[in-house]
Amino acid sequence: MALVKYGGGILNMSGSIGAQVHSHNRYGQYIRARTTPVNPQSSRQTTIRAIMAFFSQAWSNILTQAQRNAWEVYAAAITRQNALGAQIKLTGFNHYIRCNLARAQGALVAVIDSPTVLTLPPGDPTFVCTVDEASQEISVVFDDTLDWNTQDGGGMLVAMSIPKATGTNFIGGPFRFAGTIAGIDPGGVASPQVIAVPLPVAEGQEVACSARITEIDGRLSDPFRSQSSVTA
Repeated sequence: MALVKYGGGILNMSGSIGAQVHSHNRYGQYIRARTTPVNPQSSRQTTIRAIMAFFSQAWSNILTQAQRNAWEVYAAAITRQNALGAQIKLTGFNHYIRCNLARAQGALVAVIDSPTVLTLPPGDPTFVCTVDEASQEISVVFDDTLDWNTQDGGGMLVAMSIPKATGTNFIGGPFRFAGTIAGIDPGGVASPQVIAVPLPVAEGQEVACSARITEIDGRLSDPFRSQSSVTA
């Protein structure tokens, strides 16, 4: 399904109609042929699908009605943006899955009760990743004074893109989960921290890293990112 923004004619369109996919990049709107992606049924895909199925069933079978209602209250307070920049609101179910899928991927304990702080955690404007060929590691620089860092159950979830050719200006994904920088109460962990790359890298390649912050109450930030060339 395509999202369309109307004005004096169509101003923006995002999504698919028939055999066409409408999207945009830094140069403006574009159209490409629609293709059906291959479903490789990889172990990662199978795992993520199983996690989503578990939390979907838990929403109906484990959470009480009062807990579901509380997630709806949280959802009503959070405004997101869709692909066209329009403001939208997700459901309580959406937020419950969003929060817990990320925590499961990062090997953090799931949350059942909804957050009582009705905001998303802020991103980290100091986030910088440097990827090294020799060590095959990502060095992650972050603000170690943020709240998640001193929470048992808080963390920064880091992912890395598929390495691209030298000179690639922008990498939009896909991203492969790399690891979690887990918060510790008390004291936290010092910046920087290193995480093994999820895919092999070579000197000169361009790599983007994406991260999200999850706090102890399950609140999950929007993604923020850093891009750099792989060092020797």
